[in-house]
Amino acid sequence: MEIVGEAYSAEHALDSLQSKEIDLLITDFNLPGMDGLSLLRLVKKTSPQTKIIVLSMHDESHLVKDILKEGVDGYVLKNDSHKELLLAVQAVSEGKIYLSNDINRIIIDSLHAPEENKLLTEREREILKLIAKEFSNRQIAEHLYISERTVETHRKNIFRKTKASSLVGLIKFAYDNNLL
Repeated sequence: MEIVGEAYSAEHALDSLQSKEIDLLITDFNLPGMDGLSLLRLVKKTSPQTKIIVLSMHDESHLVKDILKEGVDGYVLKNDSHKELLLAVQAVSEGKIYLSNDINRIIIDSLHAPEENKLLTEREREILKLIAKEFSNRQIAEHLYISERTVETHRKNIFRKTKASSLVGLIKFAYDNNLL
C-alpha cells in the first residue's frame, strides 16, 4: 500500500480525488467546511470506485446509520485500536465491508432501544437547550467539555433533523415538540 496524499478539509480531499486515482479514502465525519455526509455523497458520485472508511468519534446510533446508508465500506471508531483500523483497511481492500466491534454493538443495541425513535440524541437536546439560552458555540463547548467543532457538528445535525432553516425556526420547533 502507498499513501498518495493527505487532506485537511473535504474540499481538499475532493481536489485530490480529481487529480489522483485513490483506491481507499479514510475520512473523519467532523471536517472543516463541508460536513462528512456531504463528502461521502460527493465521493460516491464523482469517484464510485474509491472505497471509503470512516474513522470517527461519533458513536450515536442514528449518525452511524446515516453514515452507513451512504454506502461506506468501513466504519471504525477513533477509540478503537490501531489494529482495528488495519483490519478495516485489509478487509475493505479485499472488497469486504468492515464494521468495528463497537459499531456492530451500537447497531445491534439500537435495534432494541425504544428511544431510537427520538428525533434528537440526549447530547443534541443539551446543546439545543444551551442554544435557546443564547450560548455561543464556544460557550457550549466549554460548558459541555467538548470541542467547538463538535458543537458545530451537533448544530448542523440538529438543523438537519429538525429541518429548521433559521434559529427562530429551530426554537419554534423545539417549543412545538416539547424539547425545551
